[in-house]
Amino acid sequence: MTAGAEEAIRQAVLRYCRGVDRLDAELMFSAYHEDATDDHGVYVGSARGLCDRVVESHRRYDATMHCVLNHAIEVIDKQHATGEVYNVTYLRRTAAEGTAHLDTWWGRYLDEYECRDGRWAISHRVCVHEWTRSEPLGEPLPIDAQLFRQGAADRGYVVAAAGRLLRSFLDISCCYWRRRAECRW
Repeated sequence: MTAGAEEAIRQAVLRYCRGVDRLDAELMFSAYHEDATDDHGVYVGSARGLCDRVVESHRRYDATMHCVLNHAIEVIDKQHATGEVYNVTYLRRTAAEGTAHLDTWWGRYLDEYECRDGRWAISHRVCVHEWTRSEPLGEPLPIDAQLFRQGAADRGYVVAAAGRLLRSFLDISCCYWRRRAECRW
C-alpha cells in the first residue's frame, strides 16, 4: 500500500509543476483536492485561487521550469500522508531594455496529502522560500527557440493529444472487430 500511495503522491506533485510550466490552471489544480488550501507567503487561500493567480502571474515569463528534487513522503495511514519537496524553479524573462534574465528560486513545499475516494492529492501546502538569484543571460545556444512554445501551444500537448486520439481510435477499432468476430454465425 505504501509504495502505491507514494507514487500517486509524487504524480500529483509532478502534475502541479507541469501545470505551472504549461500555464494550465486545471492541470495544476489536479494536484489538489477541491477544498485544498495553499500558503505561498504572498498568497494564502484556496488552492484553486492560487492556481489561477500563478498561471496569470507567470505569463510575464518567456519560459519557466519547476524542478522537483528530494521528495520525502511519510504515509501516516490509509488516508493521510505528509511530504517535503525540494524545488528549484528557473524563470526566464526579457527585461524592459530587451536583455534576457534568468531568475532562479530555491525552496521547499511542505505538504499534507489525503486519499479521498482512492485519489491521493494535496490537501494543504506551505511554500518555504530559501533564496533567489537573478542574473543576465549571455548569448543563447544557436537553435531556433521560436519552435518552442509555452502554454497550450506547447508541442508536448499536441503530441500527447495525438497519442490519446490514436489510442481512442485503436480502442474503438479493436472493439468493433472483436464484436464482429463474436457475432459471426
